[in-house]
Amino acid sequence: MGRGSSMPGKIALKLFPDILSHLKYPDTVIAVTGSNGKTSTVEMIAHVLREGGLKVAYNKEGSNQTEGVTTFLLNDATLGGRIRSDAVLLESDERYMRRTFRFFHPRYLIITNLYRDQMTRNGHPEWIYDIIGRGLHDDMTLVLNADDPLVSKFGAGRGGTLYFGADHLDCDTGVNDSIYDDGKYCPICKKPMEYEYYHYNHIGKYRCTSCGFARPDTRWSLTGIDLENGSITINNEYKIPLTFNGIYHCYNTLAAFAAADLAGISKEKAAEALGGYILKSGRIVDFTLNKCEGRLLLSKHENSISYDRSIDVVVKDPRKVNVMFIVDAISRKYFTSDSSWLWDIDFEKLSRDNVGKIILAGKYCNDLAVRFEAAGIPKEKTEIFETVMEASLFAGNLTDYLYVITCFSDKEKILSLVKRKEIS
Repeated sequence: MGRGSSMPGKIALKLFPDILSHLKYPDTVIAVTGSNGKTSTVEMIAHVLREGGLKVAYNKEGSNQTEGVTTFLLNDATLGGRIRSDAVLLESDERYMRRTFRFFHPRYLIITNLYRDQMTRNGHPEWIYDIIGRGLHDDMTLVLNADDPLVSKFGAGRGGTLYFGADHLDCDTGVNDSIYDDGKYCPICKKPMEYEYYHYNHIGKYRCTSCGFARPDTRWSLTGIDLENGSITINNEYKIPLTFNGIYHCYNTLAAFAAADLAGISKEKAAEALGGYILKSGRIVDFTLNKCEGRLLLSKHENSISYDRSIDVVVKDPRKVNVMFIVDAISRKYFTSDSSWLWDIDFEKLSRDNVGKIILAGKYCNDLAVRFEAAGIPKEKTEIFETVMEASLFAGNLTDYLYVITCFSDKEKILSLVKRKEIS
């Protein structure tokens, strides 16, 4: 009836609450959870597995709570309850996976990262860590981001855990240059941790000098990143060209490579399939707006690290660029109008010379303006508009390249006004 991606599952669970325990699953069932990167990672895994000749079922609509998972699984099942596909991929909401996995367990669980994310809903990352822990089972093989200390903690004392992460890279720093530091204290003993280097925020190579908790060795490693030309190298052997050069996209690609390896796809085939892959989920969209060319970088409201990584793309662009921030709707579920998360974003980076006009748009444009004033951004660089339409009319008359940074809930407000282009 076209009533959404989770409605059928919601009805099925009302009629038959443990229906997922009665399905017959293939050997390859891979779930992905974490604060950021779930949708993109699952999409890339599905692409590689299909290129490898496997039939794949996954929740491509992004409906990642229990009802959405139930919908896509039943849609791929025979009347006898056998999943038709050779592999099942699940994007799983970090708060709901403990409910989804009550009745069946994925063979592999990939955890991408744990950040401050939608804190009105999720609270602190350590609280989410505890919730994810309730959804883990002994027959799952954990595949963890070794560079995130809170994620790698899941593997402490647990045999058979596998890790992915980045080696020392040219773009690393010796200090955490973000506004806050969630890796400052050991997640096990709460004593101060030391970092040999940071990839970004609290992601890097760490060690607790008190209890010995440290970054584990990795089976799949980013051994090289060329952000200027857009490529990564995995395990010193597999070079993969990228259509988007953000560091977080590099991690998502690495996680997809690891999943493909576990699913039996050859490393050579996985690297070939990932090379130049263009995401279909709309996280990155190229467009034209009147006189200017631009790119939408879909970030997450209430998630400062997501914004920080998008800002990195802007400030590292060698061209003269303009940037528009749209904050028009913050939360679709909790209408608190909380904009405190804006103060965790490193807007100070935008004072660089390559950034021209900064356009602040939407209902919360004045909240943004106060934050930018505190960041020391000159007022003459900022333009403030209460509607996306007004902001777009202004931006369309600029000639420099335009980046637009906003969230899922606001993206169509800009995309309805531009002409989309194929990403080359």
